[in-house]
Amino acid sequence: MIIKTRSRTTVWSLLVAVAVLLCLSIFFVWQTRQTNALNTEGHLVTIFDRGEEQVFVSNAETIGDVLKEAGIETDARDVVEPALNEQMVASEYQVNIYRARPVTVIDGAMRQKVMTAYQTPEHILAAADITVYPEDTTELTRSDDLLNGAGLQLEIDRAVLFTFDLYGAKTDTRTQGDTVGAMLEEKGIELGDADRVSPSSQTTLTEGMTVRVWREGKQTITREEKIDHGTREIKDADQPIGYEKVQTAGKNGTKRVTYEIEIKDGREVSREEIASLTLKKAVTEVVIIGTKPEYLPYTGGGSKTDWLAASNISKENWGYADALVTRESGWNPNAINQSSGACGLAQALPCSKVPGNPMDPVNSLNWMNGYVTGRYGGWQQAYNFWMKNRWY
Repeated sequence: MIIKTRSRTTVWSLLVAVAVLLCLSIFFVWQTRQTNALNTEGHLVTIFDRGEEQVFVSNAETIGDVLKEAGIETDARDVVEPALNEQMVASEYQVNIYRARPVTVIDGAMRQKVMTAYQTPEHILAAADITVYPEDTTELTRSDDLLNGAGLQLEIDRAVLFTFDLYGAKTDTRTQGDTVGAMLEEKGIELGDADRVSPSSQTTLTEGMTVRVWREGKQTITREEKIDHGTREIKDADQPIGYEKVQTAGKNGTKRVTYEIEIKDGREVSREEIASLTLKKAVTEVVIIGTKPEYLPYTGGGSKTDWLAASNISKENWGYADALVTRESGWNPNAINQSSGACGLAQALPCSKVPGNPMDPVNSLNWMNGYVTGRYGGWQQAYNFWMKNRWY
């Protein structure tokens, strides 16, 4: 009897196993057919909007097209996930629509209502185009002002802006601390025995205040400083006066300088450089300067007497004119100052002041006559000024 019972149990176990395998096979075949049918017929889309759920099959190309088929309209401020322009390539989609709602933003005395689908302060502030700083804080709460249609309220607590002079380095910064001491604690600054702060730690911190922290006695500071590149000019007689071209662009260098300074009552009373290390050498700027006159040289000949006689200078002033022109150009009509570019008998600067060709001696003398008359009142006065100052 025991053997027969075990045999029957074995048979029944085999029958149950076969039945289970048959059911699984049927289910697999059915699921495969459903999937194939779905792939052939379209995409299974589930839409969640305002707490409601809609499920249907669509052959649309994008998520936006699906919503149009379903007759669901969205505002530009609504957020749809996946995005409206996403291409439909998968067999199944879940679409979430987050509707824009009014949010009242309170920023001090300013109140602003914005429409946004987001519910985080960062996104709401971005929608309102409001800038906040790391030290500012925000609080998002439910609004009781339902008459204006705003269900959320975002309040900004602005940090106090002040100037912080920390061991000689000034910065504009912000804090939520009510007092100077609370600010120092917020910034993680611990004062040593030789450190001082002004105003005192108990002082109420206000907008625009300057807070100074310094250390009494001798100490060293190290700073990076700029090394000016400097400029070197090269005179080029082949280029006309007024020509200027940078041959080598100048680059400033940097150096690390260490100073020993002495602080007394919060003020620096002495400073001495004790070390300097060049970090990057400066590159001198090289500039090409043209010195070639734009005018033809004088080749007409003649003497200074001929030129004076042809000029507007009265004969009684020839002696003064001779003395001044001799000192200016040595009576060389084509004289050019290589440094300044002044030219002609009168050494006019720039040459263009002289009407016509400034190298023409008569043109130069006529211009010089007008210059000394207008500036000094006459040739004798100009000569006296030159004798006293050695320039005119």
